[in-house]
Amino acid sequence: MANETFDLSGKVAVITGGNGGIGLGFARAVAAAGADVCVWGTNPEKNEQAAEELRLINPTASSMQCDVSQEEQVEGCMADVVNKYGRIDACFPNAGIGTQNDKPFFEHSNEDWHSVLDVNLTGVFFTLRAATRQMVKQGEGGSLILTSSGTAIQGSPKGQAYAASKGAMLAMMMGLSVEMARYKITANAVIPGWVDTAMTAPLFEWDKFKDSVMPRIPMRRWGTPDDFGAIAVYLMSDASRWHTGDVIKIDGGFSIF
Repeated sequence: MANETFDLSGKVAVITGGNGGIGLGFARAVAAAGADVCVWGTNPEKNEQAAEELRLINPTASSMQCDVSQEEQVEGCMADVVNKYGRIDACFPNAGIGTQNDKPFFEHSNEDWHSVLDVNLTGVFFTLRAATRQMVKQGEGGSLILTSSGTAIQGSPKGQAYAASKGAMLAMMMGLSVEMARYKITANAVIPGWVDTAMTAPLFEWDKFKDSVMPRIPMRRWGTPDDFGAIAVYLMSDASRWHTGDVIKIDGGFSIF
């Protein structure tokens, strides 16, 4: 297959939670393939640091401060992206937060539940709604690449809110893959394994966790954000124009071992 198939020049990507971790791994790769990239995050300093790094790869890269749980912020930022770049070709709803406590399920408060779902699921709804509206208006297709989690397909004690949000993302993705196909918009989801990011850092410093999990990873290493670059380029490129409705696991073999 010609390398031109993976050339993303002239395409625009929005990546929520793109100022670090897997989101920044996505951003680095699609920027290197020629895409104009706008990363969103809630931390202005991290946003600018990410944008500076990405501009060394592609000078058109930018960042925006956005809390995806806030509808008006999502709508405003999506409009700003269109004003800046003229279009949107790919949307990576990657922003998410984990369960912030270690309480048993029956002690979880309403706030414990809603604080996670507001970002991880409602935020994805706001983001994809705004992105697909613009893509349909453009009439040239597009790509939706959702970041789910292994908790969507495996039991997650004390993390039911997080798991519920990530499982619902898979259902949302499948519905979008069917409905959006008539507009030449593909929708797929990525399930990462255990990746070395700021979110997982506390676990990776816990010897009991490392000793329990590492032997279950056939590749015998943690993932890195850059392990997700190639799938981002592929799913955003013309090479995947007939690939939709899929759940792609990138986990070093963890889920099958």
